[in-house]
Amino acid sequence: MVTDPSQKYDSIMIISQNCNKCVKSFLNELYKKVAMKRIEATIQTRKLSAVADAISDTVGGFTVLEGRGRGSGKRQTVRLGRGTGSVVAEYNQVTSISTIVGDEDVDKVIEAISGAAYTGEAGDGIITVQDVINVTNISSKKSGNEAL
Repeated sequence: MVTDPSQKYDSIMIISQNCNKCVKSFLNELYKKVAMKRIEATIQTRKLSAVADAISDTVGGFTVLEGRGRGSGKRQTVRLGRGTGSVVAEYNQVTSISTIVGDEDVDKVIEAISGAAYTGEAGDGIITVQDVINVTNISSKKSGNEAL
């Protein structure tokens, strides 16, 4: 039993340091197992075919969602009725492409999307990348990188 307060403090510090080492070790091992990334690109709808062609050789598949959004790009002007008037649309038509790839393909896919979607104007889109802990292919029952 520790009776001296300074010894008690030293004991707590040693335990705390050991816990920090365990947590860091656990997180490092977990990060090593995360070998996949989810890439999502929100692009101009008219660039969908070019982007799909650019990434089709690298990715196993992708999901396309069409929608409306507002970002830094110029909003479209919509003609009314018989062409007698026009208004500025509240939202632009956008397309979101989502895919999951191995870490080794992330840069290649980002470059392909960026190159195909680029117009040089505001509103070309954005690309986000997130860690994926696991993937399971429902039909083949494969998991991890094998499921890609």
